[in-house]
Amino acid sequence: MDLKKTASGILKFLLYLSLGLLILWLAFRNVAFKDIREGLLSANYVWLIFSLFFGIAAYFVRALRWRLLIDPLGYNPSLSNAFHAVVFGYLANIAVPRIGEVSKCVALGRKESIPVDKLFGTILLERAIDIISILAITVTFVLFASDTVKRFFIDSIYQPIRSSFGLTLGFWLLIGAFLILVILLVLFRKRVPKNRFIARVFGFIRGIVDGFVSITKMEKRWLFLFLTIIMWLCYTLMSWFVVYCLESTSVLGLNDAVFILIIGSFGMMVPVQGGFGAFHYIVSNGLAIVYGITIEDGLIYSIISHESQILLTILLGSFSAYIMFGRRKNVSFSSNK
Repeated sequence: MDLKKTASGILKFLLYLSLGLLILWLAFRNVAFKDIREGLLSANYVWLIFSLFFGIAAYFVRALRWRLLIDPLGYNPSLSNAFHAVVFGYLANIAVPRIGEVSKCVALGRKESIPVDKLFGTILLERAIDIISILAITVTFVLFASDTVKRFFIDSIYQPIRSSFGLTLGFWLLIGAFLILVILLVLFRKRVPKNRFIARVFGFIRGIVDGFVSITKMEKRWLFLFLTIIMWLCYTLMSWFVVYCLESTSVLGLNDAVFILIIGSFGMMVPVQGGFGAFHYIVSNGLAIVYGITIEDGLIYSIISHESQILLTILLGSFSAYIMFGRRKNVSFSSNK
């Protein structure tokens, strides 16, 4: 066991957990816990069944979409294995933020004997498409929204993100320098001394690039676009049906569910385990500022919506982990099929 890696992993886990607990404290610091307890006990959880159904449907559609990205690489994983890899990735994210992307690549690569580097390239592409999608949904929604909604997005989302980018300028410069180095290595690879390590590095980079550009070779692009729309529709319906669990939020319509989806998505982007704290904070404040719903009721909605999906992910993810890792199989890191 590598003690340094273990210590680093534990430190990262504790840092992310501390950040999540801090945000969770900010969300709950001035609330009446008695009202939250009573609200949770009196909620109509029948509607939660529909929310969980669309949550599972979103996993299924994401697996279908991922297979379309993998197909141009010359591999055809089963839908079942792709689904279980996706769910396992979400389970891993509950433990350590952002590790799910790598975890599901390793899981599917192990099960289907697909090079992990190529799979990771498809995940980078998928994440880029997801970011573009949520930004497009956000811009479209805000353009037709009320002044109150526009002010909320500026004060609660745009300004914090802008400040965050300003505080992490050094980090982005470091990332930029690394990318430039990679490009230079690729351009002048013939002048680089030949050895096994460098060959493996170039092979890994080439595999990632192959996966990332897989969309340019995709034959079913319209199906990919259709599945992307269906996936975000599933997420919207997943958020919408939860509003009927509470009398105070039951007046919200599908358009309002899009608002919850958007701000909840930004909350889930915060690097904390499973979005804990960040999701609750931004959704409860959004419902309070835009719709006048009390913070307590907003937190009740957030708890029901978030924790139901977390429990679903833990249950499905544990089963998926058994399916994907029940039998030992070597993972191929080579870029050659």
